[in-house]
Amino acid sequence: MQAKKRYLILFSAGACLILLFCFGGIQVPLSIRGPHGSDERSLTGYHPGARWRRFPGYLQHFSSWEQDRSDDHNEHISPRQKRDAYSGVYSGKRCRMESCFDFSLCERNGFKVYVYPQQKGEKMSESYQNILSSIEGSRFYTPDPGQACLFVLSLDTLDRDQLSPQYVHNLKAKIQSLPLWNGGKNHIIFNLYSGTWPDYTEDLGFDIGLAMLAKASISTENFRPNFDISIPLFSKDHPRTGGERGYLKHNTIPPFRKYMLVFKGKRYLTGIGSDTRNALYHVHNSEDVVLLTTCKHGKDWQKHKDARCDKDNAEYDKYDYREMLYNSTFCLVPRGRRLGSFRFLEALQAACVPVMLSNGWELPFSEIIDWNTAAVMGDERLLLQIPSTVRSIHQDKILSLRQQTQFLWEAYFNSVEKIVLTTLEIIQDRVLQHTSRSNLMWNSLPGGLFTQPQYSTYLGDFPFYYAKLGVKPYPKFTAIIHLVTPLVSQSQPVMKLLVAVAKSQYCAQVIVLWNCDKPLPAKHRWPATSVPVIVIEGESKVISSRFLPYDTIPTDSVLSLDEDTVLSTTEVDFAFTVWLSFPDRIVGYPARSHFWDSNKERWGYTSKWTNDYSMVLTGAAIYHKYYHYLYTTYLPASLKTMVDQMSNCEDILMNFLVSSVSKLPPIKVTQKKQYKETMMGQSSRASRWADPDHFAQRQTCMNKFASWFGTMPLVHSQMRLDPVLFKDQVSILRKKYRDIERL
Repeated sequence: MQAKKRYLILFSAGACLILLFCFGGIQVPLSIRGPHGSDERSLTGYHPGARWRRFPGYLQHFSSWEQDRSDDHNEHISPRQKRDAYSGVYSGKRCRMESCFDFSLCERNGFKVYVYPQQKGEKMSESYQNILSSIEGSRFYTPDPGQACLFVLSLDTLDRDQLSPQYVHNLKAKIQSLPLWNGGKNHIIFNLYSGTWPDYTEDLGFDIGLAMLAKASISTENFRPNFDISIPLFSKDHPRTGGERGYLKHNTIPPFRKYMLVFKGKRYLTGIGSDTRNALYHVHNSEDVVLLTTCKHGKDWQKHKDARCDKDNAEYDKYDYREMLYNSTFCLVPRGRRLGSFRFLEALQAACVPVMLSNGWELPFSEIIDWNTAAVMGDERLLLQIPSTVRSIHQDKILSLRQQTQFLWEAYFNSVEKIVLTTLEIIQDRVLQHTSRSNLMWNSLPGGLFTQPQYSTYLGDFPFYYAKLGVKPYPKFTAIIHLVTPLVSQSQPVMKLLVAVAKSQYCAQVIVLWNCDKPLPAKHRWPATSVPVIVIEGESKVISSRFLPYDTIPTDSVLSLDEDTVLSTTEVDFAFTVWLSFPDRIVGYPARSHFWDSNKERWGYTSKWTNDYSMVLTGAAIYHKYYHYLYTTYLPASLKTMVDQMSNCEDILMNFLVSSVSKLPPIKVTQKKQYKETMMGQSSRASRWADPDHFAQRQTCMNKFASWFGTMPLVHSQMRLDPVLFKDQVSILRKKYRDIERL
C-alpha cells in the first residue's frame, strides 16, 4: 500500500514537471545556433524560454522564433515604437533628415527650391497651381535645378482619391521617369486627400520613396517625425495670398459667447468616421451646446437612412452655421472620413477655440506650433466628458486660447502662400540647424515667417521680444541721412540737420548715405560734431540703398532722414524717447494716409493734414534696424526694382512692411506746424512734391504693394503723442521739451 502511494506521488510530480516544461514554467538553457553557427543567445532581449509562448487559452500553432520575440516585446511598447519596428519593411518609412536628405545640395547656394516645368497636357487643380505660384514667388525659388536644395513636382499630387475628377492617373510611371527624381531624395510632395471609399487609407497610389510628405490629415502612426510635415486641410477657395484677418475685433471680458460649444456638419451613417459623428446627439442640448448633423449628403443617403435622420435634418436647418461659429466660445472639430476637417481652419479664423476630436491626427505644423496654447485636445472615446471639460476652463485661459487662435490664423494659415512658406521655413530650419528658430519665435508675435534667424539667433536683437526678455533697446540711435544733391554751400539744410541731430544726447553716430552722382566731398567739408560722421556711397545709387542692413549701424534704432528735413535737437530727442516704448513700430513726424476709392475701385494716397493717418514717412522717422534686414531679404526684387526705377515710394513700402509685421499703425509725434511749409520750400525736393507725376506714382505704388501683400496691411490711427504739459497753460520752465512749443 505504501509503495503504491509512493508511485502515485512520483507519477503526479513527473506529470506536473512535464506540464510546467511544456508551458514555459521551467526554462531550459538550450544553445540556439544561427545559420552561421553564431550563438543567438547574444541577441538583445533574448531569454531561453522565448520559443515557448504563454497562451491564455487553447494552444495555437507555433510561429517563428523571431516573430514570437518581437510580438512578446511589442506588448510593452508604444504604437509609435511599433511603427518604427515594422516600418523598415516599406520603402522610405523610416526616413529622417539624417538618412534620406542630401545636405550637400544646400551647401553651395543655400536653401533654394526648384519647381519642375509643367508638362504639356497634364491637368492641374487650382489649389496646386496656387502652391506652385507661392513657391515661385518666394525668395527660395530658383529656376536652375543645379542650384536647388529641394525639388517640387509639377505633377498634381494633391488629390489621390481615385473617385475624384482631380485624380492624376499613371502618376507612378510619370514620377519615375523624371530625370531628377533620384528615388525621391530632396523632394517634397504636397497632398490634401488620400485613399478612397470605403477605408480612406493614407496610401497615395505610388511609392514616394525618400521624398518628404507635406500632407493633410496625416496620422501619428504614419507621420515620420523631423521629416514629414503635417499641413492643414484647406478648400479650393482658400486665397493664394493675403487672406482675411481673424474675426476677433476686440476682447470681451468675460470671454463667453452665446453658445459654449457648437458643431454643424455631415453625419456619416456607415463607414469610417461614422462612429464619432453618430454619437454627437448624446451631448446636444439645443441651448449652449449645439451639435448638429445631417444625413442629407451623397446620392444614396436615403438607402442608409436611420430613425434619427428626419429629426436631425429638421434641427440642422434651424441654425445658421456662420452665426453659430462667430457666437460660440468653443467649436468641436470631429474627424470626418479622414482625420482632418475644414472645420479646423474655420474655427481658428472665427476665434472659436477648437476642441479636437480626432484621435491619432498629427496636427498641422505640430513640429513648431504648441497647440495646447490654442486648442483643447479631446478624445473620441470620452465624448460625454467634453461639455464638462470645456465648462471647467477658466475665463483667463479662454481669453488666452482665443487670442492665440487669431495669431496662428494670421501668421500661418490664412492663405495658401503662408501655408507653403511655413512648410519651406520648417525645412530650412532643419537644414540650417545652427540658425533655426526657437519655439518662442514660432509661437509668439510676429511669428516665424517674419523672424529671420539668419539675422540673429538672440531674441534680444529683434524688436518684438524686449518685454518677454525683460530688457530694453540700446538707448542710442544711428542717424542715416539720405543725400542726393551735391554740397555747394555750408548753409544747405543738410548741414543744419546734421549738426542738430549730432547734438542729441541719444545720438551714437551719423551716417551720410551719398547717393549723389558727384564725387564724395572732402572730409573738411563736413561740420565738426561730437559724434562720428561716416560717409557711405550708396550701392548702385538707388533709393532702396537707404534701407540696406549696413554693418556700420551699431545701435538697435535708426533715425532715417531726408536731406531736406528740418528738425530741431529737441524734436529728435522726444521722438526717440517715444520709440523706446514702441520699438516694433515706426515713430516719426510727417504722416500720410490711405483710403479706398470706391469710384475707381482702388486704393488712394493722401497727404492732407487730418487727425487720421496710417503712414509715417521715413524722411523723419525712427524704427528698429531689423526692418532694414527684412526690407532687403523678405521683400521681392520686383517691388524694390520698381521703387528704384521711379526713385519714389520707398517710404510707403517700408510702412507696408512694418505694419504687415506688427499689425499695428505707426506713431506720430508732435511737430511744429511750419514743418510742411518749411520742407516744401526747400529746393532739393520741392519739384518732386509739386510734380503731379510724383503723386500719381505714389497712388500706383499703393495698389502694387497691396497686390503683392494680398491685402492692405496699413492700419489707421488717430493717436498723436505729445510731451507732458504740451500746450498747457503753465510756466514753460515746468516743461521738459519746452523748445517744441517755441518752434
